[in-house]
Amino acid sequence: MKKHICVYCGSRTGSNPGFPELAEQAGREIANRDWGIVYGGGKVGMMGKIADAALNSGGDVIGVIPTRLKNREVAHLGLTDLHETQDMHTRKALMESLSDAFLVLPGGFGTLDEFFEILTWRQLGIHNKPIFLMNADGYFDGLIQYTENAIKYDFIQKESLSLFNVCDDLDSCLKQLERFFELD
Repeated sequence: MKKHICVYCGSRTGSNPGFPELAEQAGREIANRDWGIVYGGGKVGMMGKIADAALNSGGDVIGVIPTRLKNREVAHLGLTDLHETQDMHTRKALMESLSDAFLVLPGGFGTLDEFFEILTWRQLGIHNKPIFLMNADGYFDGLIQYTENAIKYDFIQKESLSLFNVCDDLDSCLKQLERFFELD
């Protein structure tokens, strides 16, 4: 059965030209491994870049978008499948149920919201799927420092760091995913 990677990333491309290139590379590499992508369903920003690259490489891309964001995020109508949900909560639950693993690329508040929710769900035992934080160009250094502070002040147990993996490059993330899927 085909594996699907849920990718959380920005609805904007940001100011670092390497980030949209990373999204495109991720889309191609995921498709080339015959894995599918589950993502937020937009055709703009990093989301559009990863979807288009995967589709252009013959990959399957499933979008999940709330009705309220359909026009705002400009829904991608060329996907393998596009699910429209009534709200963000339903969107996140459906994205989790369609996915076998999670990859977090640079993005804004929405990306962090999705990362923290899926991380919390794993901590609570709602799922046991791997989560990879792609720390391209040190983008998530502040978030990593936050987790270290939270451990220092005893808000997070040190063992909880094993709930997600930090990768500095896409290749190491994808190799870890390959190993996980081989064991699955």
